[in-house]
Amino acid sequence: MPIIVDIDVMLARRKMPVGTLAELIGITPANLAVLKNGRAKAVRFTTLAALCEALDCQPGDLLRWEPGDMDDDGAPDGTGNGARNSAAADTRARE
Repeated sequence: MPIIVDIDVMLARRKMPVGTLAELIGITPANLAVLKNGRAKAVRFTTLAALCEALDCQPGDLLRWEPGDMDDDGAPDGTGNGARNSAAADTRARE
């Protein structure tokens, strides 16, 4: 996936255990692990804000974009709707 989550980097810089961060932001350690390991499909702005407050950082310290692999249909890995979106864009472009 082209969005990289660097929560583990900030945790190491702050010398903070994952369980402590989960408690501070009010989510379960399991849900924080899903986010930290890049398996989450979305993140709420309230969660992102809580992460930034607890880690004393900016959103860009936690999330970054890198060009990544695409699915067979042209969508970023895991989204599965790139061909549908491309077809819609092509239709609009012809109108």
